[in-house]
Amino acid sequence: MNLPYFIAKRISDPGQGNFSSIIQKVAVASVAIGIAVMVGAYMILGGFQENIKDKIFSFSGHIQVVKYSLTNSFEEDPISMESERLQRIQDNAYVTHVQEFAQKPTILQNSDEVTGLMIKGVGESFNKEYFNSYLVDGRFIDFNDTSFTPEIVVSQDVAEDMELQVGDRVVTYFIQDPPRTRRLTVVGIFNTALDDFDQKIVLGDIKMVRGLNGWEDDQVGGYEVFINNFKNIDQANEELADLVSEEQFTQKVPDKFSEIFDWLSLLSQNNSIFLALILFVACFNIVSVLFILIKERTQMIGMFKALGATDGLIRRVFSYNGLQLVLKGMLIGNLMAIVFGLVQYYLKPITLDPIHYYMEFVPIAWNWTMIIGINVLVVGLITVTMLLPTALISRISPVKAIRFD
Repeated sequence: MNLPYFIAKRISDPGQGNFSSIIQKVAVASVAIGIAVMVGAYMILGGFQENIKDKIFSFSGHIQVVKYSLTNSFEEDPISMESERLQRIQDNAYVTHVQEFAQKPTILQNSDEVTGLMIKGVGESFNKEYFNSYLVDGRFIDFNDTSFTPEIVVSQDVAEDMELQVGDRVVTYFIQDPPRTRRLTVVGIFNTALDDFDQKIVLGDIKMVRGLNGWEDDQVGGYEVFINNFKNIDQANEELADLVSEEQFTQKVPDKFSEIFDWLSLLSQNNSIFLALILFVACFNIVSVLFILIKERTQMIGMFKALGATDGLIRRVFSYNGLQLVLKGMLIGNLMAIVFGLVQYYLKPITLDPIHYYMEFVPIAWNWTMIIGINVLVVGLITVTMLLPTALISRISPVKAIRFD
């Protein structure tokens, strides 16, 4: 029989209405609230970061392959689609998909409304699965095998500013020598809530950009490479850099949008500080509860010592008692966080202003590794912290304790 555990179990229920019962409930509640807040915060933060990253990667891939250029012009220098080199990129262990693109600045006109944008030409290889979740109206471009398709997909911001709807026709002006125009049809409207895309990018047919630039059929502005795991982006970038030609270079998309990714990293740091503060409060509460329990059971400790119990045995009794409170609070806290996560994930009752938060509702990410890690960290840290109040037991004299009132 585990004697300390047996004793701890017998004294864990002090009865209803007395002081010990109240402070134990307070301890359980503090741990439960702390765990619920920590797990909930990391689910929301993870969902927020994943949502923002998915939007960026759906438009730009994880790594881009482009040609070296010494100018800051919006016009791109073309690169040839070398089949052997492209095949080696596609066969790389980190790569899941490769798609070509070409960009060209344009002026969009509809009646009296005019705006400057960047038309991004894409082709059949464009990964619609990443993009379709952001379509709010219409469809994606239907590509033609022979000539370019006069269809575009615009953002909801552009559609509202220019009073466009699906099916409307617009005139695009391309500033070049000689200047050219194209009459295009809006077939879809997307919304990412990211200004870098919604207010700057229009999707069109890459064949149109090739024709306007006078490129050959095998020339593109660059490649967008998607990898199987964002955590491996550095290794993947190093390997892809060895596969491209001397006139090309690879660029990680997080470096291209460094201000956004630095902001997301700063959010993680803030969340870590928040986690540390909650842990401190939870540990402080458990230490306070154990101090009170030890003081309240001073006579019992004296009796145990008089009967020959060692300080270590008595300390384990109160450690088991404190750990029981912690585990009960963690169970309640995890249930609260998971129920909240499920409700928000499926029903989305908590909404956001997309202008300020880049999304319409509070996102949830189910990172079970992080959730388990938080629980293990809480148990480990509180267990170590409980050594402090239980050390008081060794200073209690049996004679004084028995007389203690």
